Amino acid sequence: MHFGLTEEQEMIVSTVRSFVENEIYPHEEVVERTGDVPREIGEEIKRKCMELGFYACNFPESVGGAGLGHVDFALVERELGRGSMALTHFFGRPQNILMACEGEQVERYLLPAVRGERMDALAMTEPDAGSDVRGMKCTARRDGGDWVVNGTKHFISGADHADFIIVFIATGEDDTPKGPKKRITAFLVDRGTPGFTIRDGYKSVSHRGYKNMILEFDDCRLPDAQVLGEVDGGFAVMNEWLYATRITVATMSVGRARRVFDYALDYAAERRQFGQQIGKFQGVSFQIADMITEIDAADWLTLASAWRLDQGLPANREIASAKVYASEMLARVTDATLQIFGGMGLMDDFPIERFWRDARVERIWDGTSEIQRHIISRELLRPLGA
Repeated sequence: MHFGLTEEQEMIVSTVRSFVENEIYPHEEVVERTGDVPREIGEEIKRKCMELGFYACNFPESVGGAGLGHVDFALVERELGRGSMALTHFFGRPQNILMACEGEQVERYLLPAVRGERMDALAMTEPDAGSDVRGMKCTARRDGGDWVVNGTKHFISGADHADFIIVFIATGEDDTPKGPKKRITAFLVDRGTPGFTIRDGYKSVSHRGYKNMILEFDDCRLPDAQVLGEVDGGFAVMNEWLYATRITVATMSVGRARRVFDYALDYAAERRQFGQQIGKFQGVSFQIADMITEIDAADWLTLASAWRLDQGLPANREIASAKVYASEMLARVTDATLQIFGGMGLMDDFPIERFWRDARVERIWDGTSEIQRHIISRELLRPLGA
């Protein structure tokens, strides 16, 4: 087994880290203070990302992307995790699910997204359907040659900047021995479509400037050309492409934890109490030791799950393990860092309180910790008939 990075991977890490430090860090204060990303800053980040050759680097070369493998892309996301999500959003990584585009959809959605001409967002969650995707109430019914959509989606990240949204909608229901079961279809919905409204969502304590939006459908008519994949085939599309979102949460959690750890380490070495650096006290030094051990473990767990995907191996359980462990590790690391900083950790003179706030959502979105544990245990028990 080889645990080292290749020369090319080392270059990816250093390039993206340098970009984050030089193009993201300087703007974080204004985003924290205002809760918004000034349009000119977002466009500048996007332009520089394109010049760097990293825009849509998660897409294959055949459609104009950089063709990075899963491990390589995990390294990109890990370094982006060091910066404000509201700002790194413009370091474009369109949804991989767009690879399911066919026919005219390729020219209308896939290629413009890869070229940075159009931005996308993904919508599944509803007020009454979070982890329970089949419980969604946003429905599309047939009317002539169109679909008529009614309902609401919420907590939709990136929809404030999106030119189109990939929306999962219930298109029917089957009776099963376990009760009614929704059929789900993915649709491509353009901003400005009649009957489709995007409005501001809720004010969140995590990731200021990275807004969640509410989508409302009121007799919104969509033609068959807007169906992504097959009618009633939303779960097939989901299962083929959406595994990447959980790896993203894990990798970004590792990157953010490493940045937070650097603050803790430096502070422990510089801050003096009782005539010596606080890092010399066992109560602090042991926390430092535990933090780096957990960060390294989460890092390797995450890269190992990405490696399995590159090898064409099953990775559902491994990805779930990486997501739950890395997100919970981040919570522990940010909390321990705040404790090391003491009262100053809660003040906005330092970014520690921001990292602490931001860490909380990672255990919720893209599948809660409870859902990840369900996936892990199911994968282990099913082969045994349990």
